[in-house]
Amino acid sequence: FNVDDPRLVPPPHDSTYDNMENLIHHFKYVSHGFQVPKGEVYVSIESPKGELGVYIVSDGSEKPYRLKLRTPTFMNLQSINQMAKGGYLADVVAALSSLDPVFGECDK
Repeated sequence: FNVDDPRLVPPPHDSTYDNMENLIHHFKYVSHGFQVPKGEVYVSIESPKGELGVYIVSDGSEKPYRLKLRTPTFMNLQSINQMAKGGYLADVVAALSSLDPVFGECDK
């Protein structure tokens, strides 16, 4: 991103420790963040295992009011019911392995 407003981006790392103003700005940016306008946004990208979606709701403060992640593993695991229907229990293991799930992200 190219932004000229120094309140929205941290100072460059090579000039952070050059003067006190840059150091204070860097500290305030990292510890307090910045205020975003009130509203909501949904953004999705294509990740290696499927679509990754992020939904953020802002109330105008420095922290998000709500953050919801739509991870690919969670959506892919929804298909296991249809994949296992009419098959054997041993087939469920193969069907689950074919989805290559990351169980750390499926509860988001």
